Amino acid sequence: MSDAPRPARPASRSRTRTWAVVAAACTGQFLVVLDVSVVNVALPSMRVDLGLSASGLQWVVNAYSIAFAGFMLLGGRAADIYGRKRMFLTGLGLFTAASLAGGFAQEGWQLLAARAGQGLGAAVLSPATLTILTAAVPEGPARSRAIGTWMAVGAGGGAAGGLIGGVLTDLLSWRWVLLINVPVGVLVLACAAVWLAEGRAGDRRRVDLLGAVLVTAGLATTAYGIVQTEAAGWTGAATLVPLLGGLALLGVFVLVESRAAAPLMPLRVLGVRAVSAANVSMLLLGSATFCMWYFMTVYAQNVLGYTPLEAGFALVPSSAAVFIGAKAAPAIMARTGAKPLAVAGALVAAAGFGWQSTMGVHGSYLTSVCLPGVLMMAGAGLASTPLATLATSKAAPGDAGLVSGLVNTSRTMGGALGLAVLSTVAAARTGGSTGAAEITAGYASAFRTSAVVLVAGALMMLFWLPGRGGTDARGRPGTRAAGRAEQPGDEPAPALNSPKA
Repeated sequence: MSDAPRPARPASRSRTRTWAVVAAACTGQFLVVLDVSVVNVALPSMRVDLGLSASGLQWVVNAYSIAFAGFMLLGGRAADIYGRKRMFLTGLGLFTAASLAGGFAQEGWQLLAARAGQGLGAAVLSPATLTILTAAVPEGPARSRAIGTWMAVGAGGGAAGGLIGGVLTDLLSWRWVLLINVPVGVLVLACAAVWLAEGRAGDRRRVDLLGAVLVTAGLATTAYGIVQTEAAGWTGAATLVPLLGGLALLGVFVLVESRAAAPLMPLRVLGVRAVSAANVSMLLLGSATFCMWYFMTVYAQNVLGYTPLEAGFALVPSSAAVFIGAKAAPAIMARTGAKPLAVAGALVAAAGFGWQSTMGVHGSYLTSVCLPGVLMMAGAGLASTPLATLATSKAAPGDAGLVSGLVNTSRTMGGALGLAVLSTVAAARTGGSTGAAEITAGYASAFRTSAVVLVAGALMMLFWLPGRGGTDARGRPGTRAAGRAEQPGDEPAPALNSPKA
C-alpha cells in the first residue's frame, strides 16, 4: 500500500550512528589539538636529524600554529557554505597527507612545509567537528554529554601531547609523532565517509578568501620578523623589513574587511568592549603561557639530561593541571564571576612563571619542573575559560560563532608570537653560548618575562574587562554578574559550545 507509513528506524541503530558521528568528530578534534604539543618533546631529535637552526626549530611549532590560527575563521565559514561533512573530510585528508609528508621529510624546509599543511588542514577540520556533533545529537542532556566529551577529548589531546611524543620519540623515532596520525586519519576518514550526513547552515555568502590570505600572510610575516631578531637584532634590515611588511599586510586586511560585503572579520564585533578586551587578554595569556611547553621540554632534555620519554612523563602533572583548571573554572565562576576568576588565574600563572625563573642547572624535578609547572598551567586553565565566556556572552547572537573562532585565533596566534619573542629574550641572555649554565639563564629570563606579561595582563583585565559576565543559576554563561538575580527580559547568551555558537 503506497500510503502505509514507513517503519521507524530502530532506536538502537540510530544511537549507534549518533555515537559513531560523535566518535569521528572527537577523534578529529583530538588529532588537531594533539599536534599543537606532541612535537615539543621531539624537537631536539628533529634538530639533530635535519640540521635545523634554533629559529627553524621554533618554526616547527609556529608553522602549524600560524596556519591553524590564520585560516580557522575561513574554515568555519567554508563549512557553512560548502557543507560540514565535505569540509571535515577535506580538512582531515589534508591533515593526514601533510602528516605523512612530515614524517618522511629529509630536509628542514620539507618538515616546515608539512607542518604548515597540517595547520591548514586543522583549520578546516576543527570548526567542522563541533558543528557536525551538534547537528547529529538532539538538543538536551544527550547533546550536553556529547559536547562535554568533545571538550574533554580536546583538553586530553593537549595534555597527552608531551607523553605521546616522548614515548614515540624514545621507542621509535621523532618521525612517528607525525606518522602516527596517518593510520588514525585514514580510519576516521573511512568511517566519516560512511556515517556522517552532509549538512550546511544555509549561508550562501561567498568566502572572504582575500581576507584570510591577508591576515595569515600578515601574521606569518610579522612572526618571521620577530624570529629574525635572534640573529639580526631589532634594528637589522632582516628584522625590520618583514616586521613592517607584516604590519602593512594587517593594515590592508583591516581596510579590506571594512569594505567587504561579507567580511571574514566584521570590524563592528571588535567594538564590543567585552569582545575586544577578552581577545587582547587571551592573546597576552597565550603569548606568556604557550612557551612553557617548549622551554620546559628542551630544558629537561638539554640541561637536566632527561630522555624524550622522561621529559614527556615529567610534564604529565602540568598537563593534568591545565585540564583540571579548565574543568573547575565554570563552577568557580558561578560563585565569583568571570572577571575576578580571569584576573586570579593570570596571577596564579604569573606566580608559577616567577617560581620557574629560579631554575638552575642541577635543579630537582619537584621544584624545577613539577610544582612550578602545575602552578603555571592551573592558572592558565582557570583564566582561559572565563575569558572565552566573557567574549561570547557579550556578543550578539548572530556573532557568537565568529567570536568563538576569534578567541581561539587570539590564543593560538598569541602562543606563536609569544614563543618567537621569548625565544629572542632567551637567546639575548644566552649570548650564543651552548653551556648548560648560560642556556638555563636564558630560559629563566624568558620565564621571568612571561611572569611580567601575566601581571600586566591581570592589571589590564582588572581595568578593561567588563565587571559582569558570570554564569546564571543554571551554570550557563550570561551577561549578569554573579549573584545578580535574573530580571524579566534577561536572556542568557549562548554558551561557547552551544548550537548557536
